[in-house]
Order: sequence, then structure tokens, then C-alpha cells
Amino acid sequence: MRSALRFSLCIATFIAAICLNAPWSARASAPAPRPGDAIESARQAYEVSDYPKAVQLLQEAASKDPKNPEIFLLLTKSYNELQLHDQAIASAEKAVALDPQNSVYHEWLGRAYGEKAEHAGPFSGLSLAKKTRKEFDTAVHLDEKNYSARQALIEYDCSAPGIAGGGEDKAIPQIARLTELDAAEGHYAAGNCRRQKKDFTTADAEFSKSLDSHPKSANLIYDIGDYAMKHSQSDRLIAVADLGEKAAPSDPRGKFYRAVALIIENDKTGQPETLLREYLKTAPTRNGYPRPRDAHEWLGRYYENQNKSQAAIAEYEAALKLDPRSHAASDALKRLKKS
Repeated sequence: MRSALRFSLCIATFIAAICLNAPWSARASAPAPRPGDAIESARQAYEVSDYPKAVQLLQEAASKDPKNPEIFLLLTKSYNELQLHDQAIASAEKAVALDPQNSVYHEWLGRAYGEKAEHAGPFSGLSLAKKTRKEFDTAVHLDEKNYSARQALIEYDCSAPGIAGGGEDKAIPQIARLTELDAAEGHYAAGNCRRQKKDFTTADAEFSKSLDSHPKSANLIYDIGDYAMKHSQSDRLIAVADLGEKAAPSDPRGKFYRAVALIIENDKTGQPETLLREYLKTAPTRNGYPRPRDAHEWLGRYYENQNKSQAAIAEYEAALKLDPRSHAASDALKRLKKS
């Protein structure tokens, strides 16, 4: 999931430090934290994947500053990560109500509707799906350079049936316009659309063109990495890691996809292990990022390649503990324990 909104983080600890070192009488008379301080603390909690704390801080901030749509946007994102779909929708609707001309707020309302639609029954799901498309479409009309909203709209139209308002015929002109605005984004959209149709030959070609066009979005680059991982394309994974690290040097996903490429190539050095351990230490638990379960599964495969069965079993068990539904980890454990 890609967002066009970037948060600027700042450290607001100076006042807190004074309060901690002051005598009790000074602490008792100290002013309450300003809403802005609470929002920055909530952003920091969100960045380290502490979504319950972010929600708590944002709810407190909203009670003091109920007309600040940025609070409700971050609440929407936090609720999405917690899979609290009704709360995410309610927060996004408040952000849109406060600033109806903001493209990003409409985009995230669409995402909130879409998340709930995936877990709803057929009738309510259809209604939510139509609302999802409407919000993505509104976001694009408000800002044609909101590329993440346009990508979401294109993906919807390529995958949703006509009864839900989708259709590839609607996606084609959107892809053409996006390609005019940004070649890398346009080729990615075309490839993503063909991926939905299981036309992997065309998807491969379009993703290659996207990477060759030097995309600026790390999320776009690493989504192509996810595709390359599923298709065991080690060369493309290396290209993804190189471009991703250039686009966003602090993003840990480059380590993950580089390690996967090396494991696919049956690398015998310790580099894949080092990279995956670093990823596990630094990566947030968030949509769009490989999950810790994935890192443990690839560590298991790495140890299998090294004929270290006990170490592999430990990693697959760790993966299965994180996600009991992981067929890859379960199948690997059965294979190793049998042998």
C-alpha cells in the first residue's frame, strides 16, 4: 500500500526532560502537553509499529484539536494496521469532512472502505467496493499527480468486475495518462494490471521498463520486488535492492530482497543471514513490508541450503509461531522432520 503523504518527524523531548528533572512542585504546575506534541509522539509510535499507543495518543489529541484532519488521517492508518475497519472508516470520513478537497484524505477513505470490503459479505462488500472506487476516483480528480491514488484506482479497475464498477477498459486511459506524467509509474501500472490477469510475460516486460525508468517511489520498487520474489527472479531482486536503497537509503526492505536474491542463487556466504537479521531488527510491521514471518521462512531456506537442518527447523518454527497458517513453513517442517 502506497501513500503520497510523507510525515516529517521531530523530537519534542526538551520540555519532558525539564519536567523529569524539576522538583515536584514544578511538575505539578507544568502546563499540559500541547496537541502538537501528542501528534508528534503519535507519529513516532506509528513509525515503530506501536499502533495501539499511536491510537491512544491520537484520540487524546483529537479531543483537544477536533478540527485537525491530519490527526484523523494518522488514526485511519493506525486503525488499518490493527485491522479495525469500522474505526478506520470513521476516522477517514472525519478527515474528508474537515477538508473535502484533499486528495490524500479521499485516497485513504477509499483504502479504508477497501479493507473492510475484503472482510465483508457479498452484499455489503459490493456496496463498500463501489465506495472504494468512488473515493479513489475523487482523489485522482482532485490531484492528478497523486500517483498512489491513481495506482489504486487502476488496480481496482483491472481486478474488479463490471458489477462493482471495475473494468480494464476504464484502466487503460488511466494507465496512458499516468505514463505521460511519469514513465516509471505508468509502466508499473501496466505491469500490475497484467499481473492481475496472470499475463506474467507482459507483466515482466512492463516491470522491467518501470525499473529502467528509475522510479522515485520505494514502495513501487519493492512491490516489484515482491513480484520478483514470488517468481524466483534473482537478477530482478538485485536490481530492486539497488534502486530501492538509492531511492530510500534508510528503508530496510533492500536488505530483505537482496538476501532473498542471494538465497535463490544458493549463496554460501553468511551475507543472507546477516541481511535478514538486520531486517528483522529494523523493519516496521506494516502493510507493504515483508512480514517477520517471511524473513524467518527465508532464513529457514538459507539454512536448508547450508544443510543446517536444526537451524532451519528453528526458523520455520518461528515463522509458524508468527503465522500458524503459513503453508510454506508447515510443509518445510514436515519435510525436514521426516528426513
